[in-house]
Amino acid sequence: MRVRHLLFAAVLGVSALPAAACRMTMALEQWPPYVYRDAQGRHTGLDLELLNAIFKEARCTLVTLPELPTARRQLLFQKGGLDLMPAASETPERLSYARFSLSYRDEAVGVFSKSGAPGGHQQIASFAQLARGKSTLLAPKVGWYGAQYAAARPALEKAGRLNAFGSFQQGVRMLDAGRADLLLGDVLAVRHEARLQGVALNALPFLVLRAPVHLMLNARTTSAADLARLNAAITHLEQRGVLAAIRSRYEAP
Repeated sequence: MRVRHLLFAAVLGVSALPAAACRMTMALEQWPPYVYRDAQGRHTGLDLELLNAIFKEARCTLVTLPELPTARRQLLFQKGGLDLMPAASETPERLSYARFSLSYRDEAVGVFSKSGAPGGHQQIASFAQLARGKSTLLAPKVGWYGAQYAAARPALEKAGRLNAFGSFQQGVRMLDAGRADLLLGDVLAVRHEARLQGVALNALPFLVLRAPVHLMLNARTTSAADLARLNAAITHLEQRGVLAAIRSRYEAP
């Protein structure tokens, strides 16, 4: 398969460097509404729009590679085959092979019930209260969804109150079919999938996790100057409200 290149470049007022001096590769994925194919088969999404704006402001070139599964993308990044991964959490382990930009958005994990379902779930005010109760929960098989969920998961499994799903499409279908009382997941991903399926949801009045995410640059294939360039772009765009406007269109937290 021939790699398709999407080139994003624009003039950054404080820099006179050519775009070729700042060029990074990133593999695409299917993670709606952050990165996905629209009805015309074009890649779009919140993260792509944010990256588009950041790279234009930084006068950098972003080269997108064909879609890869999450595990393969991570391995390729660690081996130096990719320069960039979006929506990354900064951890001590990753600092050994990566450098991180300023945050460009937050990730949020919430809990949802099906609209009109009995049980008084809207009265649950915290995840700790949920864990102490009797409600059954649907949650993703893999991924980090916050320390509260990680701590409660063994007890939920032991009590038979936890069911796992492989995709949010499956999770929303399971909730709609009554396989559990509640569904835990990324707020935007759950809402996006529920809209596609026409399933009305209510969000419980708390978040299980809200945390900043960053652009993760490969320490072997990028430079401190590259990072500084992207950070300057993020700062300028935040000051002008450009990134906030993009996030608002997706109803991002």
